[in-house]
Amino acid sequence: MLDELPESEPFMPFRRWLDEAWQGEPNAHAMTLATTTSEGRPSARAVLLKGLDDRGFVFYTNLESRKSRELLTNPHAALCFMWKSLNRQVRVEGPVELVSDEEADAYFASRPHHSQIGAWASDQSQPLPSRAELERRVEEFARRFPEGAVPRPPHWSGFRVVPVSIEFWQERPFRLHDRLLFVREGTEWRRERLFP
Repeated sequence: MLDELPESEPFMPFRRWLDEAWQGEPNAHAMTLATTTSEGRPSARAVLLKGLDDRGFVFYTNLESRKSRELLTNPHAALCFMWKSLNRQVRVEGPVELVSDEEADAYFASRPHHSQIGAWASDQSQPLPSRAELERRVEEFARRFPEGAVPRPPHWSGFRVVPVSIEFWQERPFRLHDRLLFVREGTEWRRERLFP
């Protein structure tokens, strides 16, 4: 329950909830990422949390993808983690920044070789004439980088959502849910309960 979140900042309780979610959900690090087009039309998709510290929540992607184009046009996003096994949800909102080249290089180097090849082969979000074309491109880059270190593609990096608000939601009977909102005020966080 939210009474068990005594912290004055949101990152420690988030890490604790994420650790608990891993016990029952194989994709506990999956989060819905919401962005908007330049016209203000929303779009959402699931991505994977790949980094977390007191600066924010990090995911990686092709910089030419639809989500990247939207974030580069309007650098603000919302995240939603939903852990049904725990009847919990966490919502995050804030501006977005690119991770450093060093962070992107380090994460890319940690990926399996086939995933590294896939990052080179895929023109993410672009029209694909056939599955055979994708497979041909995978084979082409597998020949180009047969083994060993694969350099990070210039069109591949990560984004960090820098939270200005983080809301914890715990399901309770009769829709009388618990909600606790952390709002960043300078370097401090303000806590407040919300009606369900």
